[in-house]
Amino acid sequence: MADIATLDDDLAEFTSAIADQVESFLVAVRAVARGEAASSAVSMLLLEVSQLLLAGGRLGAIADVIPEERFEEDPGPDPDLDDLRDQLALLLDPCDSYREVFDPLAVPTEVETRRISDDLASTVADLAHGLTHFRAGRETEALWWWQFSYLSGWGPAASAALRALHSIVAGSRLQGS
Repeated sequence: MADIATLDDDLAEFTSAIADQVESFLVAVRAVARGEAASSAVSMLLLEVSQLLLAGGRLGAIADVIPEERFEEDPGPDPDLDDLRDQLALLLDPCDSYREVFDPLAVPTEVETRRISDDLASTVADLAHGLTHFRAGRETEALWWWQFSYLSGWGPAASAALRALHSIVAGSRLQGS
């Protein structure tokens, strides 16, 4: 499998930038879940998810990343995110649950009930998985994983969470006007 040394300089720099953004998001979400700055948790999550989706947009805009090997090396066990999910749910109560249109292009549209805490925990899981590859020197695999999971997993989850967080912030600010 190609590593960062075999990638061209632009793609290597891009991969490092994505890894930095992923790391920043993971640190911030974990800090929020621990209750740091609890009074501004929703606003902080709105900011962090927005910044993460910029990285996701960049992943969606580049050509498909395809590793030379057609199998994913086992990065080890997935992190246990139950505590993170529970801490976020407690922190976001009573605004954790929201309704979301599953696929806005589908006819008829299907509305589902979701939880911001679940969306953020699944996003953290996907990002951490790719970061494990990156830290092990499998940068192409990490970039492939982040791109694939942006399109299929964390991108939709983070986008849905962003809309819910935005709605909470906008509702609290506009009702006070």
